[in-house]
Amino acid sequence: MPPPIRRGLSPLRIVLTTGYLAFAAVICFYFTPRVALPLPQPGLLKPEQVPVTLDHELIPLEAHIMSKCPDAKDCLRELVLPTMQRVYDKVNFTLSFIGKPTDQDDGVDCKHGPEECLGNIIELCAQRLYPDPKTYLGFTMCLTRDYKHIPQRSLIEDCALEHAIDFDKLNDCATKDDGAFGIGMLRESVERTAKVHPSVFPGWASKVLF
Repeated sequence: MPPPIRRGLSPLRIVLTTGYLAFAAVICFYFTPRVALPLPQPGLLKPEQVPVTLDHELIPLEAHIMSKCPDAKDCLRELVLPTMQRVYDKVNFTLSFIGKPTDQDDGVDCKHGPEECLGNIIELCAQRLYPDPKTYLGFTMCLTRDYKHIPQRSLIEDCALEHAIDFDKLNDCATKDDGAFGIGMLRESVERTAKVHPSVFPGWASKVLF
């Protein structure tokens, strides 16, 4: 009997399968728009030198975590990082956070308390200031390795230094407008999570929390 034929895993299958296991939610609402290179004026280049229009579609991939949740540590280390190492150039990766928007002062309730909210904001600021996932995801993983000490200044400074992140810029982002800017980012993030994964609420469903 001939040996069984094994099919290779396509990048798309790797992303969808591993993403489901890692994040419990793969967000595929939209694709990034097509990127078209501008064409030069006629006569400036020979026909074979004229740039062609390129279709470049990245697969949206999103992880929903809490900065002080112990499961996030294993999720990022065992699943997210290996996946991103294999499909980094094929996905549009976003890190979002889990929480409960509150009616009072347009705030956010975080499961592990106010310190987790601040940790979430710091990680969102890193993502905003350094949009390359290699930078902000590495920084987030560094914090998560010692999640019990989030958001202690010494931990943030050490991880910022390790991943070439400017601590002062990070601090300015988190404290901008007396903290209102950071709270606004966090509220927008948790509202996104609640919208795409409503089973998170109520009760902080453990199956989708990291």
